[in-house]
Amino acid sequence: MSFLKSTSAGLSARGKLLCGLLACAFAFGSAQAAPRQTTRSKEKAAAEAARAGIQQKLNALKKDISRTESEKEDAADELADSEEAISDANRSLRELADEQSTTNAKLKDLAAEEARLGNVIAAQKGQLARLLREHYVAGNEDRIKLLLSGDNPNRINRDLQMMAYVSQAQAKLLNSLRANLAAVEANHAETQNAQDELEEIAQEQKGQKALLEKEKAKRATLLANLSSKLTDQRKQASRLEQDEQRMSGLVDRLTRLIREQEIAAAAERKRQQELAAARAKAAAEARERALARAKAQREERERLAREAAKEAAKTGKPVKPLPPPKPEPAETQVAEEPPQKTQAPQRSADTALAADLPSGAFESLRGRLPAPIAGKVVARFGAKRGDGPTWRGMFIKAPEGTDVHAIAAGRVVFANWMRGYGNLIIINHGGEYLSIYGNNQTLMKQAGDAVKPGDVIASAGNTGGNEESGLYFELRHLGKAFDPSGWIRF
Repeated sequence: MSFLKSTSAGLSARGKLLCGLLACAFAFGSAQAAPRQTTRSKEKAAAEAARAGIQQKLNALKKDISRTESEKEDAADELADSEEAISDANRSLRELADEQSTTNAKLKDLAAEEARLGNVIAAQKGQLARLLREHYVAGNEDRIKLLLSGDNPNRINRDLQMMAYVSQAQAKLLNSLRANLAAVEANHAETQNAQDELEEIAQEQKGQKALLEKEKAKRATLLANLSSKLTDQRKQASRLEQDEQRMSGLVDRLTRLIREQEIAAAAERKRQQELAAARAKAAAEARERALARAKAQREERERLAREAAKEAAKTGKPVKPLPPPKPEPAETQVAEEPPQKTQAPQRSADTALAADLPSGAFESLRGRLPAPIAGKVVARFGAKRGDGPTWRGMFIKAPEGTDVHAIAAGRVVFANWMRGYGNLIIINHGGEYLSIYGNNQTLMKQAGDAVKPGDVIASAGNTGGNEESGLYFELRHLGKAFDPSGWIRF
């Protein structure tokens, strides 16, 4: 830097620019990013806001079901808050672990990119240093000396052109260095954001683990106190019938809501298709107009060139060059822009439960659907439940925490605690087919989430006052339960 200070007074404007930029390059990396809200926290807030609408609709639906029942006390209701809290904490911890893994991978990529950019910038700084030295030695009068040298004009012209090429190379180097410096600044900002996100995740994990332990202890105490009461209520036929009525009521209301939402989603798809078609038509028309104008302009220039050639032939004077063509109007430039990357629009609360699957997609999988959980089937559809109603689904015994999988693609339409079924998740597969998963320890998905075949949607448990750990599973069509045996490979 002492060399730069001692020589900057004798440099031209271009030399000073080189010097200043080189100084910036040497000083690069000293600035620290100011604290700010992370991208993750912004995206999380937006996702929560988007879910609020559909959750409000589902809460209203659940309250509507409760109003139709007697207010008779159910021992399992005392477990609801802790079982929901345990589910939420487990889901949050799983999501945080996934986020942590993704963010660590991103930091690794950013570090590799910073190392690559650092090597490029170091090489460019070396080139700039050489240019500065050469510029200082040559002085600021290269072109004037060359013009006054009295040398061969052809040689002077050739040397001047060579100088112009060198200047262009210098400008290109400067632009490239500026771009690389900006890229490293952006890299630093992304790295800082990722590190802040990891700190956020660590703090959230700490809080969720503490909450999980607290709620597990609370549930264990409640279970111990309610043990005999829960055992008695499980034997009551009227309780089982009420549970069945409650499920049927929920499914009926969900089916109506899904129908409304699928009609709204179809209307929105049609609107988007019409909008895309209108845009494509406008772009095509703009291109046609641009081509027509370009053709007319070309023909006009050809006509002017012919007239100029005729005039030159008559007068013996050289042909005057034609003026440059007029720039394209703004609308033609828009028409020639590359197509933008389209993103799926954010679903509103009025379309969040629509499955968006081809007609007959679920029916075509009959007999080929995988089991939702690895376990032993201990109760089958149609079997008698003591003195109560018959089983409307199946119970698959499995250890607590065993992964529960979506049997097919669809969209989650319910994910909440419900009396008799504990932590319950319901998936819409289109065509008014629903799959139902009850007694879960943890719900990994939320209402409105799209799922693929085999996605982990929950973990097995014994919530809702169930005696054994496992999964209660149902299939329904048009609101009616049917035997899953002919559809699923158990």
